[in-house]
Amino acid sequence: MALFVNENSIVRKIWSKTDNLLFIFGGAAAEFALNKAVDWLYFTNKLPKDPIGRFFSTVAYSQKIIFAEEQNAKTILKSIRKIHENVEQSRGEAIPDWAYRDVLYMLIHYSIVSFEVLERSLTLDEKREVFNVFKSVGQELGLVDLPKGFEEWQVSRILHLKNDLVQSTYSLDLFKRYQEELGSLRFKILVEVQKLLVPPKVYQLLELSSIKWCKPIILMYKTVRNQSFTKALIIKLLPRSFEKQLKMLENLE
Repeated sequence: MALFVNENSIVRKIWSKTDNLLFIFGGAAAEFALNKAVDWLYFTNKLPKDPIGRFFSTVAYSQKIIFAEEQNAKTILKSIRKIHENVEQSRGEAIPDWAYRDVLYMLIHYSIVSFEVLERSLTLDEKREVFNVFKSVGQELGLVDLPKGFEEWQVSRILHLKNDLVQSTYSLDLFKRYQEELGSLRFKILVEVQKLLVPPKVYQLLELSSIKWCKPIILMYKTVRNQSFTKALIIKLLPRSFEKQLKMLENLE
């Protein structure tokens, strides 16, 4: 059976590492809080009720798609689209196309920067491959007006950041809920990780401090990253109630 993503793809390497996934989740959590369409997940109450669990679910679905056989991946994506259509019917309006693209763009951006922070710089061809994989995801979801290539995406990404982000009452509330669910120490770690990942526009809107004390810690972590004890360290980054979900993400490593 054909795979949705080539077995040797850099995308499979990125999405098979738990710490990469946590960084992807952390960066996207910051940017999504600023998105003008975040009210859609407040409409269902799923995001504010369980913000960490909601993002875990998104990452788990994405990982499952990336490692699935082609037909299975298409079936999963079709079901995701159906869920969104049901929400649209309940609210009586359509989720804007730009909002779908924003989420796709986040997956592209944070896949790239998370890998580069934790491992190494990606080549231009590898970045193009990341874009192409998630463009395929977008096409299966029925998204229109997607960029033709990575370079065009870079231009489109800047425009989306400029037009689709704002600090709102939803942003402030969501960060408050992150802190409540993670606890003060874990929340501080999350914010420090976000400083390493988010684009300047997000950095500015969140009014993040310019001091990045996490940077030297990451450099030290990279030297021991493949040691067995780092598994326990990663698990400690989230509350114990998420240990099961975290271990499920590790199954593909």
